[in-house]
Amino acid sequence: MFTNRYVRTIIFSRVLLHLGIWIRNYAVLLYVTDLTDNNPVYVSLISVAEFAPIFLFALIGGTLADRWKPKRTMVGSDLLSSLSVVAVLIALLSGGWMALLIGSFISASLSQFSQPSAMKLYKRHVPGEQLQSVMAMSQTLAAIFMVLGPVVGTIIFLKLGIHVSLILTAVLFLGSSFILATLPRDTDESTTNEDSSVAKELIAGLNYVWSNLSLRTLILTFAVVGFASGLTQPLQIFIVVEQLGQEKSFLQWLVMTNGAAMLIGGAVIMGAAKKVKPQLLFVSGLLVTAVCTIGIGASTVIWLTLVLLIISGFVYPAIQGGIQTLIVRNTEMAYIGRVSGAIMPVFMGMMVIGMFLSGYLKNSFSLLTVYVISGVLIIAGSSFILPLIRETRKRSIL
Repeated sequence: MFTNRYVRTIIFSRVLLHLGIWIRNYAVLLYVTDLTDNNPVYVSLISVAEFAPIFLFALIGGTLADRWKPKRTMVGSDLLSSLSVVAVLIALLSGGWMALLIGSFISASLSQFSQPSAMKLYKRHVPGEQLQSVMAMSQTLAAIFMVLGPVVGTIIFLKLGIHVSLILTAVLFLGSSFILATLPRDTDESTTNEDSSVAKELIAGLNYVWSNLSLRTLILTFAVVGFASGLTQPLQIFIVVEQLGQEKSFLQWLVMTNGAAMLIGGAVIMGAAKKVKPQLLFVSGLLVTAVCTIGIGASTVIWLTLVLLIISGFVYPAIQGGIQTLIVRNTEMAYIGRVSGAIMPVFMGMMVIGMFLSGYLKNSFSLLTVYVISGVLIIAGSSFILPLIRETRKRSIL
């Protein structure tokens, strides 16, 4: 895979980009909590600044990414992200710390243009038999920074402070932009009608998703799984305190265990991806995750909870790699950005709804009940993929 110039360059740029994002996120989080004495309102605004762009700009960003040349879009997005951090640093030096939230919002918004463009380049320049391995590698990279990112971001902020953290972030974003600039020039092929309005292309993209059975099924599955994930995500602290009888600080060990398992799982999936169909990889990962979710909700033993977290973390790259591969394989080049931009907001939106309801469900029923509901929903979501597996088998027979 790394012999492919596009894969090598995009992955290297993403290393710098992920590192910059984690340094920025934790620097902003720790600085704001220190400045506001842990005010929950301002802390929650940080999450809003980071996640709101997914709802607001993912579909629009995907539509524009389909109109624009992918290399130029990615280079421009990272360059503008770097400049936005510099602007935030200048504002911060003048005493305007609220600019931190604005800067996070702008940077997260720009990523909604960059990500679909990367998928376009993968589809155009990565052979079909390597595509699933490349997607698994991308998810493994994200998992690596889920483990290392918070540690690196925290250390840099505590040792060097907010100003140096922002300078490093700007340099890393700029470095990512320079690396992407070394890619060959974008081809002049036109995938969209330049005379068509953005609104018309956006509607055309939604119609394309709805008329494509495979994509429609994936969105439905992602919606259910996103909601199920949201139900349990805010309740992890109660697993630690109520189920395991530990202090809140013990949560970090659960998170690190799960993240380390993702790394190992990603490496294994990269090797096995060529031999396993993405539909089967996706469904298997969901079913294992469902069983682990129910088990974690029922477990009162530390070692069992850790084992279940290891297993669920191990199969997580299979889920993400499978879904990304299915999206790319079932989408025409002209619609890659819009399809990607349509699916992620559905997942994130349903996850937020699940997070909103999780506390009420726990108070009304029990912690175990919420985890069982989540596991059952994941199983239901995986069942939607079964027709795609049967259809694939029929095609292979014919």
